[in-house]
Amino acid sequence: MPLTETGLKQPVRASAADMLKIDINPVPDDQKVEAAIKHLQELGEKFRSLMITFEACTKCGACAENCHTYLGTRDPNNIPTNRADLLRKVYKRYFTPEGKFFPKLIGAKDLELEDLEKMFSYFYQCNECRRCSLACPFGLDTCEITMAGRQLLHWLGMVPKLQAGVGFAMKKTGNHTGLPKPGLLDTNEFLEEEMLEETGVEIKIPTDKPNSDILYIPSSADFLLNPNTMMGAAKFFHYLGANWTMSSEIAEAGNFGLLFDQRHTMRANCMRIIDEALKLGCKKIVWGECGHGWRTGKMYLPGMLDRPGRIPIVHLHDEVRYYIEKGALTLHKDANTRPVTLHDPCNFGRACNLCDTLRVVMNASVSNFVEMYPNRERNFCCGGGSAVLFDDPEMYDLRIKFSAKKAEQVRETGVGKNGDGILCAPCSICKAQLYPMVEEHELGVEVKGLIDLVGLALYPPINK
Repeated sequence: MPLTETGLKQPVRASAADMLKIDINPVPDDQKVEAAIKHLQELGEKFRSLMITFEACTKCGACAENCHTYLGTRDPNNIPTNRADLLRKVYKRYFTPEGKFFPKLIGAKDLELEDLEKMFSYFYQCNECRRCSLACPFGLDTCEITMAGRQLLHWLGMVPKLQAGVGFAMKKTGNHTGLPKPGLLDTNEFLEEEMLEETGVEIKIPTDKPNSDILYIPSSADFLLNPNTMMGAAKFFHYLGANWTMSSEIAEAGNFGLLFDQRHTMRANCMRIIDEALKLGCKKIVWGECGHGWRTGKMYLPGMLDRPGRIPIVHLHDEVRYYIEKGALTLHKDANTRPVTLHDPCNFGRACNLCDTLRVVMNASVSNFVEMYPNRERNFCCGGGSAVLFDDPEMYDLRIKFSAKKAEQVRETGVGKNGDGILCAPCSICKAQLYPMVEEHELGVEVKGLIDLVGLALYPPINK
């Protein structure tokens, strides 16, 4: 059966031409099964953690009620252990003695084209939030299997059009949106005018400035969807009198390679950042508001370095916390009096240990902070994690279902009951998911980044 005729809910797939742009030649259908088995063997030999996750799961079901995609869809294939089984069954069939001789006894099966299509559907419904690992009595992280499955599908040429488009835009322009340098500079100039009008202070956003102490890596979404986040960061650096710059060659804190192609795309993006820091003579890299991007920068990039010298890499929120605790910032809480609740991004909470930092910064910047529950590393995903941001109608419907648990959490805080609340989302992917989510679920809140609130507290609007 051709891969396009099974009726599964799937994101729009990248064409062969799209895949060639990111250096992948799609495998023909009649060769996909053989190629997939070969790639699975390669992944198994390289990643012991993947093998442990395959072998140790007892299918106890503890992960089910802790997975927001299952809670939102009630689709059994979205139970993390069942989703992982799509690949586990194949692994058992080809790479264990029991599976080779007694496949039916252990639930192993031969790989077919239909199985690959099912993997494409459900591995791209997983948000890779890793909350299931907290519920697992063995601490198994089924995200390992999702990530391995997406990598395998990438090698076969099965990638959503969104991810392939972002990969090509990043390769071409150094940002996910494909914004060229003239557009970036024009946007920065516009934001500078906005800050002058708002605060009465001339605040600059320097770009490609040689011999800067700090290279700031924003999310490219900050130039289109989240301008207040870019302005908040600029206000922070200006307040400190920092010698900083951003780069027109790499204006992207996010790294979609982590989400579909760790071997090539993720590494290439990371090396581009280091190259720019060295070229501009920067002494430190400060990472902007992106959860999966910071997970890449904190946990993967240092181990990839093949350039001379070591440049410290820190997150913007940790920088703000440092200067708060040093007593170097005067923050006016009365500039942020609206009720605010905080969404803990999955990669900040379950991967990068930023939960305390977020609260130090939040409590110093706003006067009416309301916790949602559960919170910190136990918080639920926004439903857009790992770039599940599909706009085609069928997948958009799923995307909103994935956010149902988050909407329930926000509603229970009560911050939106008068229609003037703020949902703080200190991650660009979370913001992109939450903008439509708060409208669809009628939550009565406005989505803002954490550095947005810091900027308002440092330079309160003069017309307020």
